[in-house]
Amino acid sequence: MKRIHQSVLIVSLLPLCWFAMMGVHEWGHVIAGWATGGEVQKVVLHPLSISRTDIEPNPRPLITVWAGPLIGVLLPLAIWAICFWRRLPCEYLFRFFAGFCLIANGAYIGVGSAEGIGDAGKMLQFGSPTWLLCLFGVITIPLGFRLWHGLGPKFGLGKSPNKTNPKTAYTMLFLLITLLITLTTLSPRS
Repeated sequence: MKRIHQSVLIVSLLPLCWFAMMGVHEWGHVIAGWATGGEVQKVVLHPLSISRTDIEPNPRPLITVWAGPLIGVLLPLAIWAICFWRRLPCEYLFRFFAGFCLIANGAYIGVGSAEGIGDAGKMLQFGSPTWLLCLFGVITIPLGFRLWHGLGPKFGLGKSPNKTNPKTAYTMLFLLITLLITLTTLSPRS
């Protein structure tokens, strides 16, 4: 039975992290757009689409495009740090999420600099040097893997696995289902 709880936790947490990472990333674009006098026209967070934020007019496009990945890594790190400091039992879940955001945003910007795709393409278009995008990836990806290091037992993996808490596993499943319903219902698909 414990393997079922472990599977529910892992299978729920991975897509939950993906959708939450996209939400935090887009929130960064939205905050920067508002802060620089832009008007947010649309935020796409549909589960069957690649997320994006349309800002028009966008008086400071370089700031708004960088804010996505920067807030997309700093906010999850801050939330994890608070959980760690408060010694919350769910700290490991936020540590995993922070690592996920570091790796995903780092790969998106660092690797994207070679292809000029998505936000990386916009960063290059608006004057960011390629080396800066690569540096972002070189810093964030290893830091994300460092945060993940040693988490296996918390997920019931490794030589000395912990028992997976069924309440945690099914809470993650509930959050994933709730998020999918909310995103499907409220977010445009394109």
